[in-house]
This record gives sequence, C-alpha cells and structure tokens, in this order.
Amino acid sequence: MSLTALPAMHREVRLAARAEGELTPSHFLVAEVPVPQPGPGQVLVRTRLMAVTAAMRTQMTGVKLPMPSFVPGRALWGAAVGEVVAAPGGGFTPGELVHHPYGWREFAVAEESVLKRIEPDALPMPAAHLSQGATAWGALRRAAGIRPGDTVFVTGAAGGVGSMAGQIARRLGAGRIIGSTSSERKAVRLRAELGYDDTVVRGAGTIERQLRRAAPDGIDVLLDTVAGEQLTAALELARPDARFALVGALSTQLGGDGSVTSPAGLDAGLIITRRVTLRGFGRYAHPDLAEEWTREFGKGLRDGSLVFPHALLRGIEQAPRALCELIQGRHTGSVLVEL
Repeated sequence: MSLTALPAMHREVRLAARAEGELTPSHFLVAEVPVPQPGPGQVLVRTRLMAVTAAMRTQMTGVKLPMPSFVPGRALWGAAVGEVVAAPGGGFTPGELVHHPYGWREFAVAEESVLKRIEPDALPMPAAHLSQGATAWGALRRAAGIRPGDTVFVTGAAGGVGSMAGQIARRLGAGRIIGSTSSERKAVRLRAELGYDDTVVRGAGTIERQLRRAAPDGIDVLLDTVAGEQLTAALELARPDARFALVGALSTQLGGDGSVTSPAGLDAGLIITRRVTLRGFGRYAHPDLAEEWTREFGKGLRDGSLVFPHALLRGIEQAPRALCELIQGRHTGSVLVEL
C-alpha cells in the first residue's frame, strides 16, 4: 500500500475511564483519527493482528506495574503484528511483517528501534508470533529448571501462558502434568489436547484436596499464573527441592480492582524444611527469550508436537469485547484480534 493510497482516517481504541469493578465495553472508546505520518527514523505500520492479555486489565487501573499504565483519553497499546507501509529511513521495506508494541489501532507510527522484523519462515502463521509461549518456556526452562520425570502443576492452565505450558513441560521431560482451570469444559480440552494428565477445577472442591488426588506423591515444579489459594495449596504439596516459578496473579488481576497484589498464606517452615525455591519470572527481563522460543515453537508447530490454542475475533471494534471475554474466562489459549 503506497502513502497515496492510504485512507485519511483510521480507528484506535482509547481508555474511556479507569477500570473499577467489572470490566465492560463502557471502559473503552473507539475513536476515528487521522492516519499518522512517519518522520525520520520512523516507520508507518498497518496492524494486522493484536493480542489482549490479563495484564492489560491491570494497566487500566493505574496500579504500579513494571510497564506504564494506560491513560484515560489515550489509545491503549500492546503486542501486535503489522505490515510496513512506509519507511522513510530505509531500515525496513514496505510489505515486510513486523512485531510492534502499538496494538489497539489500525495504523501506527513507530521508531525503527522498537520494531522486530518477522522472518517469513520463522513460524507457519503470523498469529503464532503473538503466543505467550515464550513466558511459559522461560519460566519452566530457566526459572524452574524442569528435570526428567518431574511432576508439574500449572495454575491458570487454560490461559495464554498455561495452554502452552502443559505442552512445553511435556517437551522438557516432565513425568506428570496437572493444570488448574475454571470449568470442566476447559479441563476436558486440557487433558485431551494440551498435554495435561489431570486437572483441578476451581469450585469443584478445595484446590488442595483436588491437587492431593491428582498428585499423591507431591509436586516438583509449579508454574503459577494465579497466586492466592492455588499457590498456598501447591506449597502444601511441594516435594523436597521443589522449584516454583511465579509469573502472574490472576486471582486478583481478573477481579474488581485488577490489582496484582495477591496475599497468600505461605508456611515459612515448609519452604525452609523442603528447600522450596520461589522465583518471580517476567519475560520483559529476558530480551533474548523471544528468539529462542520462536526457534523451538517453529519446530514444534511444523512437526505437530506443539499447537497454538487461540481465539480470534475480527475487527478493531471487537477488541474491547475480546478483553472483556478474556477476563470472563470465556476462551482457551491466547485471545487475538484481526484488524
């Protein structure tokens, strides 16, 4: 698409008001604005796909995070795949696909330095570049250090991270993999398609009781995206030298205030006597992780040993609905919007 063929206007999704209580479409505003023009060292990108994540719910509240919060009246942002439309600096070529951080808008101007070129053969489909598998891969491989035969418990197993984690744990040699989720419908899919041997369903009894049934000999590794009761239960079942990788706090992130503060009653005596390692893990602290994961993911997708579970909604006007439905737990895997 040449600059002369560009539309004069495009749409972007703005934060209408700080999100307090239940997230609804009223927290968003779809605005029509002029298509931005790139300056020196900048690139104009047309967004093709964008991801929504649980962290975005928290960014809408203004609580302190490792990344900036969204600002009322301004467009949201997030991981996206786009096509280069214009690149005055010559560092990119029109038609190339790039990974950029300015989702939630149909067109975006970005500094060349923040764009990552997508190699055409790296993954079989562009959407896979928006997988949250890199977080699962890094947490299990680098933070928890899965060992052959380990029993692994993944909380929030039907989410963007968890839906990849079961498959990755299997790939790394785990002996038994258990996942928690919010419904039996999701649990069936986790066991049938996504690498899980057993499941724990929130609301079907205490988490600890269900986990004791699923892992009678205890657990060696925890990948925790939920915190709260599930983290406490995992500690009760921890075997000596267990390794816990903590990547999220969905038990509160998806609640009314979107907070990442998630108090959990942890028995210091258990941590000490069983030599349990608890380690926080954030993908943002591992810039080399994306390339490593892309190589592994590409191999797995091509030979069929990995799948990319995701929901796809179409049209930027569906982006608010996509995030609301993610928060409501209506989807399995990553939630994407095709623009």
